[in-house]
Amino acid sequence: MTPHGSRDPVSASVGQFTGQVTGQVTEEMSTLMRQEIALAKAEIKQEALKEGRAWGMYGGAGFAGYMVLLFASIAAWWGLATVIPIGWAALIVTAIWAVIGAVLYQAGRRMRQDHPTADRGNPQETA
Repeated sequence: MTPHGSRDPVSASVGQFTGQVTGQVTEEMSTLMRQEIALAKAEIKQEALKEGRAWGMYGGAGFAGYMVLLFASIAAWWGLATVIPIGWAALIVTAIWAVIGAVLYQAGRRMRQDHPTADRGNPQETA
C-alpha cells in the first residue's frame, strides 16, 4: 500500500493480469474437456455402429444356417420317403433332431455346472 492508502499500481496490474491468465486457462481447459468428451462420444458411437453391424451379420449367418438345416431335413425326409412311407420318414427325421437337441442341451448343462459363476454374471467372483 502506498502512504495515501491506495494499492501499488504495479501490484494491481500484476494481479489483474494473473486473473485474466487464470480465467483464460480455465476457459481453454473447459473447452478442451468438452472437445475431448465430444470426441470420445463420437468414437463410442462409431464403435457401437460397427459392433451392431457385426452382430447383424452373425444373425444373418445364424438364419442362413437354420435354413440350411431346414432344407437338409426336408431333403432327408423326402429321401427316406422313397424307401418308407412319408409319415414314418418325417418321424425319423424328427427323432434325429430330437436326439441332437437333447445332446446339445446336456452338453450346455454340463458346461454350466462346470462354471457355476456364469449364473451370477460377476467375473470378479471367479477371480
